[in-house]
Amino acid sequence: ALGASGAVSAVVFASVLLYPLNTLLILPIPVPIPAFIFAVLYMGYSYYMDKTGNDNVGHDAHFFGAAFGIIFMAIVSPNAIFSFVEQIQRWIGL
Repeated sequence: ALGASGAVSAVVFASVLLYPLNTLLILPIPVPIPAFIFAVLYMGYSYYMDKTGNDNVGHDAHFFGAAFGIIFMAIVSPNAIFSFVEQIQRWIGL
């Protein structure tokens, strides 16, 4: 079961797909980063901690909740994927 934290991950990642350049602050280190960079770091951390962590946190729920948010948006609004890619390309300068 994904639970509440998995559902929150789904919502956050759906918003990242729609607005990848929004700035996010991660506390306690208030360094602003673009949402899509946060997403990559979060997925990597969740995967790593699911495989190696021993902290009684359901990192797999966070990982699969995030994946669900992306997949859901891709199904409900397929143009969101194209918009995401275009926004990242503009940000990079392509």
